[in-house]
Amino acid sequence: MDTIREYLEKSISIEDVDWEFFISKLKKRTFGKKIKLLNVGETENYISFLEKGIVRFLMPNEEALKEVTFGFCFENEFVSAYDSFLIQKPSLYSLETLTNVSMWSITYADLQKVYCETKIGDRIGRLSSERLFLIKSKREQSLLNETAEERYLKLFKERPNLIEKIPLKYIASYIGVTAQALSRIRKRIS
Repeated sequence: MDTIREYLEKSISIEDVDWEFFISKLKKRTFGKKIKLLNVGETENYISFLEKGIVRFLMPNEEALKEVTFGFCFENEFVSAYDSFLIQKPSLYSLETLTNVSMWSITYADLQKVYCETKIGDRIGRLSSERLFLIKSKREQSLLNETAEERYLKLFKERPNLIEKIPLKYIASYIGVTAQALSRIRKRIS
């Protein structure tokens, strides 16, 4: 839990009384590899801080080869189907663990209590929303302005350990190409 506080205190100062109230609402959850945390049609009830592991965001398809990976979350990041969480409506996409995962989660109802009963609750919510928006915006701009090769190179510049932990078929889908096209890109740059 110290990692969560360190992460949040990069942006705001948290008084001990507020911190104690906040952590009293957190629940530790662990999952194995390849577990669906959320399926299409389910409503997201948690926002979680990844202590360990990798989670993939995907648009499933009956044909596994046609599903689309559109995001990853890593250790020391917040993870949620945030749009579903905010409006408490069913999600249009799924979340799946790629590795064993350990996370600290807070429910929608408990987060509302943190917002109401602490001095910094609203700021935590706003900062989390801003970070998630910036990640989404950066992803959209990348898809519009960069080639697949540029997206691939940028991904590994920003997250060098990615190649060891994520199957190439998911990376290909994430950068918007087929596995064969990714193979050609990798061959060209090596």
